Amino acid sequence: MADYEERQSLLGDDGEGSAGAAGGSMPAICDPRHLLHRVVVLMFMCFLGFGSYFCYDNPAALQTEVTQDLNLNTAKFMQLYAWYSWPNVVLCFFGGFLLDRVFGIRLGTIIFSLFVCVGQVIFATGALVNRFWLMEVGRFIFGIGGESLAVAQNTYAVNWFKGKELNLVFGLQLSMARLGSTVNMNIMGWVYSKVAVLVGSSGHTALGASLMIAGVTCLFSLLCALVLGFLDKRAERILNKEDTGTGEVIKLTDVKDFPFHLWLIFIICVCYYVAIFPFIGLGQVFFIEKFNFSPAEARAVNSIVYIISAPASPLLGFMVDRTGRNVIWVMTAVVATLAAHVMLAFTFWNPWIAMSLLGVSYSLLACALWPMVAFVVPEHQLGTAYGFMQSIQNLGLALIAMAAGAILDNRGYLVLEVFFCICICFALMAVVMLYFVDYLRGGDLNRSASARAKLQKESTLDAEIERRHSKLREGDLAKLTPMSAFGLRNRYLSRLGAQLPDHCSNHLSSLAHRSVLK
Repeated sequence: MADYEERQSLLGDDGEGSAGAAGGSMPAICDPRHLLHRVVVLMFMCFLGFGSYFCYDNPAALQTEVTQDLNLNTAKFMQLYAWYSWPNVVLCFFGGFLLDRVFGIRLGTIIFSLFVCVGQVIFATGALVNRFWLMEVGRFIFGIGGESLAVAQNTYAVNWFKGKELNLVFGLQLSMARLGSTVNMNIMGWVYSKVAVLVGSSGHTALGASLMIAGVTCLFSLLCALVLGFLDKRAERILNKEDTGTGEVIKLTDVKDFPFHLWLIFIICVCYYVAIFPFIGLGQVFFIEKFNFSPAEARAVNSIVYIISAPASPLLGFMVDRTGRNVIWVMTAVVATLAAHVMLAFTFWNPWIAMSLLGVSYSLLACALWPMVAFVVPEHQLGTAYGFMQSIQNLGLALIAMAAGAILDNRGYLVLEVFFCICICFALMAVVMLYFVDYLRGGDLNRSASARAKLQKESTLDAEIERRHSKLREGDLAKLTPMSAFGLRNRYLSRLGAQLPDHCSNHLSSLAHRSVLK
């Protein structure tokens, strides 16, 4: 009894802390272990990037208004997208490092949210005072925070959710991102018209005020970052959990070791996405001029890619997980995207058909292409591979955004669409090459889901057998290790029944024998 009381007194605070951590007297919504509390945290995680995605496509939603009110040509207009991409050519490598080693996840998220807010305010101020260079500065600052904020959002998800929960969480976050883009496309024109009525006329003042109103969504995301930081700090204190970091380990020297088929994946990524985002950025006027749509109808059809992507991405991701055959799905997505651009360029069919096809193929490619990187490179190189992939993607987007604006000013929409078709053709050639290169190397990328699961099971079994053999070898070596003369003497005396001092008994078998003799 005395031993029990002594043990309880020694445990003291720890026992109390464990009870508190278990949340025995804590409401479910306040208990970090409870699902209800984590659902609340998930809600703030999803809205963390809402403002960034809403404001990213403000120029696309107000393309006509921006070019007319500021007297810009298309090449100048597309600079607004290029300046967003330029900082992310570098930050893709260092965003995770800044979160892990410099700021920490909580402070880093708040800092990147502030960059997004400040960038949007400067962007809107540039429109208010009719200074385009100031708008470019704002987009550059906005870009510094935008992509890194997405890394922070994923890090929070990994810290709070595990295993199969992550698939649903990432799907919900992607859907919320697409929702932000969709709402922007369909509401900013209405906001501009209402502001123009309030100020008395359209012009750069109405444009700047509209962009400033859009910045409220960035303030909302900053508020979510502050609340997330508080909840995460509180959970760390209650559950005694540690910050796991982003898991991104960047070593640029690994680039020289990348295999050939990984470079083909990079080419597919760049050539495909440069035909999607710049097109959406210029799509509104395209649908007005070619199909005689009203501005509201043009914004609606231009946003259908994001509308479809929101629910389709989780569903198509589940389908790819269940079936495998990633290369085939990527090839299907690229061919469908090429068909959509050909329809938009050379026919007058209802553009809702082509844009709906573009939305499905865009979601399918994202679900099938990005996971293939993990099949190609070892785990310790994944951070470098994904960072490099995002870096060259942003470099391609910046360059093609400027090229697309120049082509449109000088040649028109038909030549621009042909240019996008050529980009997709390069992506298609890279996919075909990837198929044959992968086939010659054993077909790892294009395995079915069942074959991949079987292979993974066999590799796990082989690793377990090797681990056991290693342990056996270590045990055999331990048995062969010679005993010192002092140890041999004490062991011999103990077996004779001699009572040895405690400090001389250093062998487990002698301890057992002495206890029996007593």
